[in-house]
Amino acid sequence: MIPYTYSLHKIDNTTNFGFDPDDYSRFKFGDDLVARSFGKDLADGFIKYYLADNRIADQIVVISSPYSFIPTATFAMKNYFVSQLNRWLVENGGLTVQESKVHRTITYKEDYGELSAEERMNLIGNDSFHIDKDFLEGKTLLFLDDIRITGSHERMILKMAKEYGLRNEMHMLYFAELVNKDIHPNVENFLNYHQVKTIFDLEQIISNGYFCFNTRVVKYILNTASTSFSIFLERMDHDFIHQLYDLALGNSYHLMDAYADNLQLIKSYIKDNTYKLI
Repeated sequence: MIPYTYSLHKIDNTTNFGFDPDDYSRFKFGDDLVARSFGKDLADGFIKYYLADNRIADQIVVISSPYSFIPTATFAMKNYFVSQLNRWLVENGGLTVQESKVHRTITYKEDYGELSAEERMNLIGNDSFHIDKDFLEGKTLLFLDDIRITGSHERMILKMAKEYGLRNEMHMLYFAELVNKDIHPNVENFLNYHQVKTIFDLEQIISNGYFCFNTRVVKYILNTASTSFSIFLERMDHDFIHQLYDLALGNSYHLMDAYADNLQLIKSYIKDNTYKLI
């Protein structure tokens, strides 16, 4: 079936996005406070413009954007979307939502936001998505993502649904959507890096008390030139460094040549500081 698509913000120009590009940039780099705002706003919009007049009687399952081991920024937004939606559902006699995950098998170094539509599809087309079909039986599915630019991720989700023979009612929900096709897809990178220009711009986000790791943060840190990376590492506390290393291993980044040198620096740092504590 054709899914229902809802986006909170429609991007038709590059001067007024309907949201603060600095907020979006911080969100993509782990600011959970912004994720809370985005998630609640998306839930409120979906309720107002769809659910209020189209009640869903079935069990709802919310599914964040696909990931392997490290969640995406959308996962943080999803948490607050679910909380806000649950409050409305309970107040209106509905069932609280369940959650599921789309597993992906491939990770890549390339920055998706700077690619053209064709390059995005060529890159993601090599991936494969997996989901628990039996758990979803008879339920209404809400697939969440932060932004829809070319629709390549959505096509992969629909391809997965077809391969699994899913007959569920499906909804594709986005915080923002590019609706002006004259705007190049790399506008996504403009938004992603609007406030984060160097690795040191992450320090304010990390220290604000609302930081949460995601794939973009880990890849960005590991892809930094070794000199800057070493300086950055010295400014971080032990817990941050250990978590960074464990997440990198969990996503198999130790198998990628591009990250090898910086991962070795982290490994050496952990070993040296562990020795000092003995």
